[in-house]
Amino acid sequence: MPGARRQAVFSGPADRQKVVTATKRRIAVFGVALCAAALAHAGGGPLGIDHKVTPQDNGFWARHDQLLLEDLTLVTVLGGALWEGGEDRLGKTYWRAIDSSVLGAISSTALKYAFTRSRPSQTDSPDEWFQGKGHYSFPRGEVTFISAAVTPFVLEYKDENPAVWALELLPAYDAVARVKIGAHWQTDVLAGFALGTGTGYLAYQRDSPFILQAMPHGIMVGIKARF
Repeated sequence: MPGARRQAVFSGPADRQKVVTATKRRIAVFGVALCAAALAHAGGGPLGIDHKVTPQDNGFWARHDQLLLEDLTLVTVLGGALWEGGEDRLGKTYWRAIDSSVLGAISSTALKYAFTRSRPSQTDSPDEWFQGKGHYSFPRGEVTFISAAVTPFVLEYKDENPAVWALELLPAYDAVARVKIGAHWQTDVLAGFALGTGTGYLAYQRDSPFILQAMPHGIMVGIKARF
């Protein structure tokens, strides 16, 4: 039963520790990959890896492809949640992804206004923080959103279906693409990934998705149940 499966996820400290370890591993692997890519261009910033790149807004890294990925992620999560409802395992995972995405969006926006970091297009220095209005480079909101959306699915299905880890390619692509087109510093996207992963973990811990509880009961059932 879906409920029994969900309850078993946190049946003891050992199970909870597995999830925490998996979450930390995701952040660590992403960070190592990003740092490795920047080794030949050591620069400034909080980790010493931030540097400007020659913008490449074309081909695989084109901005319209990044926007398409963000739109598809949003449509998939919202559509899946409404279709499945919140009565089974998959439906609850979709709703946890919504919780995570909303929390990630609020958190990333708050941090942007708190740190007001200049973008690479605004300065040659990655160490310009607290520059005021119009300087919202840190952290990257899109990477936060996509990471937040995929994390609940990875944590829920990783043990029985390791292929779900392939979802990590989505925020990884967006992170690299945002740097490639010169829109963000390397630590902007790394922080976005860490933030999205963190909100995904928090949402995954809730047995009942927060936003789902505030919705009408018909949403709980899901559209598919009406056919």
